[in-house]
Amino acid sequence: MSDGNTRRNRKRSKASKRYKVRYDRILCVILLLAAVAMVISSCVTGLTSKPEEAPVDATQPTTTQTPSQSTIVDNLDPNDGSTPGIIQTKPTKEENEDINKFTSEVHPFSDTLKGDLVLINADHIYQFPEDDADIVTMFDHMDKNCYSVCDLVTSLDSTALSHLDGLMEGFIAQGNENDITVIGAYRTLEEQNDKYYSGLSGFTGGCTDYHSARTFDIGIFPKDGSSSGYYSSVGNYAWIDENAAEFGFILRYPEGKENYTNERARTYTYRYVGLPHAAYIKQHDLCLEEYLTAVKEHKTSNPLEITAGNELYNVYYVPANSGSDTEVPVPTDKPYTISGDNSGGFVVTMLMN
Repeated sequence: MSDGNTRRNRKRSKASKRYKVRYDRILCVILLLAAVAMVISSCVTGLTSKPEEAPVDATQPTTTQTPSQSTIVDNLDPNDGSTPGIIQTKPTKEENEDINKFTSEVHPFSDTLKGDLVLINADHIYQFPEDDADIVTMFDHMDKNCYSVCDLVTSLDSTALSHLDGLMEGFIAQGNENDITVIGAYRTLEEQNDKYYSGLSGFTGGCTDYHSARTFDIGIFPKDGSSSGYYSSVGNYAWIDENAAEFGFILRYPEGKENYTNERARTYTYRYVGLPHAAYIKQHDLCLEEYLTAVKEHKTSNPLEITAGNELYNVYYVPANSGSDTEVPVPTDKPYTISGDNSGGFVVTMLMN
C-alpha cells in the first residue's frame, strides 16, 4: 500500500514539475511579445508624429517657390552683425560666379580726364593731360593712297588715324576716287584761343572737341576739278557716313542735337570714340553728350549691352572718388578697356564673346 502511495506521489511530483516548466516558457514568450510590441509602438509613433521645426538659421536662405527675398522676422536678435529683423540671404551659386568675375583696378582721379570717351564742351573743359592721346602728324603716318590732308602739320591721335585709314580704304574699295581731304584736326590751347579772338570760333581754349585729337573735319576735292567743299553724305560719299560707326567714328555734331552739344550742326565733323560706342550712338541716333548720360545709368549689375557686328559688349559706369583713387571693378576673364569721361567717372567696356 505504501509502495502504491509512493508511486502515486512520484507521478504527481513529475507532473508538477512538467507544468511548472511550461508556465516558465509561456511567461518568457509573453515578455518577449510585450517587448516587441513596445518597439513597434515606438516606431509607429515616430513615423506618424509631426517633426519638430528646425531653428531658424539667420545665415541660410529659405527655400520657397517664390524668388529669394529677405524675410522679416519678429524679435530677431542676430549675432552675426546683420540688420536686426532681417534674415540675410547668401548669394546663389550663379550670383557668386558673377561676383567672382570682377576684381579691382585702382585709378587716380586724373584718369577721368583722358580716354576715347572724354567729353569736351563749354561745360566740360579739357585739361590737356600729357599722356591722353598719342598725337602724330597725319602726313607722316596716313595712307596717302586713299585720302589727303591739307598740310604737313595737321595732327591726330594715332589710334584714331589708323581707324581713319581703314575707313578710307573701305571707301576706295567701293571704286571711289581718293578725293577726300582732312582739312582740320587737333588744336592746341593756343590755336583755339587764336581762333576765338579772331572771330573764327565761338569757344575759348579748352572748350572745343578738337582738343581731344580724335576729332577732325573732312572735305571733298574731286580730282576732275568739279565743285569742292565740306563733306556731305550724298551720292557715293554716303558710304563714309553709313559705315563710319564700324570703324569707331560718330558724327560729332548731328542735326537736331544743338541743345545738347551747344554747337551748330554740321555734316563734316567726325569724332573717334571706338567700338561699340559708335555703333550704339549710330543705332539710337544720339550725340556724344546723350550717350554718356545714358551710360551713367548702367553699373556692373545692369550693364548696357551693345551688339556691334558679331560682337557683344557690356558697358558700365563707375563714378570716381573726387580728389582720390577709385577702385574700378574690371572683369578677370574678359578683354576690357577703361576711358575717363571728363565728367567725374570711368566707362568700362568689356568684350563678352
